[in-house]
Amino acid sequence: MFNVLFALASGLLFGLGLTVSQMVNPAKVVGFLDLAGNWDPSLAFVMATAIPVTMAGYALARRVRSPFAASSFSLPGRGEIDAPLIVGAVLFGVGWGLVGYCPGPAFASLLLGNPATLLFVASMLAGMAVHSTARFLVSRRAKHA
Repeated sequence: MFNVLFALASGLLFGLGLTVSQMVNPAKVVGFLDLAGNWDPSLAFVMATAIPVTMAGYALARRVRSPFAASSFSLPGRGEIDAPLIVGAVLFGVGWGLVGYCPGPAFASLLLGNPATLLFVASMLAGMAVHSTARFLVSRRAKHA
């Protein structure tokens, strides 16, 4: 139960950070990507402050035996760059640039009740479900071939 409460508190803190930095406003993201027009550098400042915080977190994780609310750390490894990674990154970037949302800010801004955000999140979840189903079917077919 403690882990769930800790995860909830962490998610709320992250959502608060997204809200305070106005990253729940898709116009901020689109403004950042509009280099030829009315460029808004505020997203660069958010990233510039997030990088040192993340670096400090990784440095702390190397010095501590186990995390506060889990039995072990779950740090990403160095994986290979393959076609699914590249295609996923391109799809993410195109969607982010067209709509101005990535998953975290989209979920955080659901509480604002914007119908466009609701449509985006529903579409994102539907796309994830289609992808998951397609992967399952392809892997099942490969096992039976």
